[in-house]
Amino acid sequence: MRAPPSELPIRFDDVTFDAGGITILDRVSLTLGAGAPTLIIGPNGSGKTTLLRMAMGLLSASSGRVTWDGVANRPPIRRAIVFQRPIMLRRSVGENIRYSLKAAHIPGDRHPARIEELLALVGLDGMAQRPARRLSGGEQQRLALARALARDPAVLFLDEPTASLDPAATKSVEDIIRAVAARGIKVAMTTHDLGEARRLAGDIVFMHRGRIVETGDAASFFRLPQTGEARTFLAGDLLL
Repeated sequence: MRAPPSELPIRFDDVTFDAGGITILDRVSLTLGAGAPTLIIGPNGSGKTTLLRMAMGLLSASSGRVTWDGVANRPPIRRAIVFQRPIMLRRSVGENIRYSLKAAHIPGDRHPARIEELLALVGLDGMAQRPARRLSGGEQQRLALARALARDPAVLFLDEPTASLDPAATKSVEDIIRAVAARGIKVAMTTHDLGEARRLAGDIVFMHRGRIVETGDAASFFRLPQTGEARTFLAGDLLL
């Protein structure tokens, strides 16, 4: 499972993204490097999800440049993303993972062992035959993580993966994220939950109105934020 960070660093150089006449990302410059998870936080509408999708390669910049290990337009072979509300295929748990293994061109004779390994990693042991759409919300999110990890990614992007989960399901997902990061896979994740950001982040990217306002070591950011916007956000006040 250990994935060398061949996609890294991911570099945004003065990137702007416009959609429908609205600027979603505004001259963003950022480097995502190897190491502990990067948590992207900020108010709703600040551009977090768009940043993540662009880092995945799903969106193209209106201006500026995004590169992966120094290369622009690199196919997302070693990248994977889990969305906030993943869609389950109308198949069993095991067949959902098998679909991802086939898409990643993993030889068929390796599928049974790989499925078993991935189910163990996400805590769904013994559930390979269960219909995926009958899983609980937390179980579906864990299956979505298993499908993403089937690609053996160097970088895993997560878009608010615990947003609609109860505390127990949230802890299960966070434990998986820690296990994934410990295996050398870079995690970049958006969250609206500051407690979760404190628990998981190695570093923080704080966004507001499509711009990156502040970045830095997570402990330092939470202890002594450098900008007024960050202090307002961390205090729980409205950031306009």
